[in-house]
Order: sequence, then C-alpha cells, then structure tokens
Amino acid sequence: MRLLFDQNLSRRLVPALAEEFADSEHLTNVGLDTATDREIWDYAGEHDFVIVSKDSDFRQLAFLLGPPPKAVWLRLGNASTADVLATLRAHSEVIREFAASADESLLVLPAADDL
Repeated sequence: MRLLFDQNLSRRLVPALAEEFADSEHLTNVGLDTATDREIWDYAGEHDFVIVSKDSDFRQLAFLLGPPPKAVWLRLGNASTADVLATLRAHSEVIREFAASADESLLVLPAADDL
C-alpha cells in the first residue's frame, strides 16, 4: 500500500517511512503541489494511494464520495515532523488493515502519545 502525503506534511516523511510504506509519495513529487483537494482525491484513487493529511477537507470528501481512495486524517494539531512520523509508525498496522478493508473510507489517528 502506498501513502500520498498532503501539502501540510513534510516531504521528509517519504524516505523516513520507505521501509513501512514503500512507494509512497508527497504531493510535490507527483506534480500536485497546486492541485485542489478534489484533484488530489481523484489522483489518489486513480493511482492506488491512501491520502494522509492533517486537513479536514479530505474527511469531508471521504464521507461524500467514499472509497477509493481512502484518507487518513491526522488529528495532531501543530505537530512536528517527528511527531507525525511517530504517529504513523505507531499506527502502521492499523493503517494497513484500514487500507485493506473494503468499505471504510476514513481513518482518524490521534497522536502516538494519545494511545
């Protein structure tokens, strides 16, 4: 499974999570740095990505349109890249299960220290 990191997340997440989530990308790496949320949603669906964002707009698209694609909403507030990385690693199995499910379109993740 591949993650597509939204503009509000660091590009450094891609190489940092290469072992856990191979072939993941950041929006800027695929030419979507100025795309609308709907364009990102459509791209992710066409290219088999799970969108990861701190933006609630993808939550709304997940409810309105359903999968594919799927979205992971990080409820972290103003968190550092290290905090985002820790949260994604702490929830990596949950993310995999979510991606494999047929019907779910949104996964909401708290900070890793909120477990």
